[in-house]
Amino acid sequence: MNQTLALNALAAIIADEPLRDRFLTLTGYNAQTLRARAGEPDVLHAVIDFLTAHEPDLVRIATELDVQPETLAKAMA
Repeated sequence: MNQTLALNALAAIIADEPLRDRFLTLTGYNAQTLRARAGEPDVLHAVIDFLTAHEPDLVRIATELDVQPETLAKAMA
């Protein structure tokens, strides 16, 4: 399990307004929840689930984080 990688992916999602808005909408989280619980396993699993559900986002965030998409996809495994 690589919680740091998942947390970095969350930071990348939050930095991208359209991606952030879609993440918040699809997960039901809000900004307050993310601030309070960002490092908790359920939030980090939601990050990875969100990215693996849409491969272009997974590839883009993995590239931004300089990791292979497969590595990012398995961050919380």
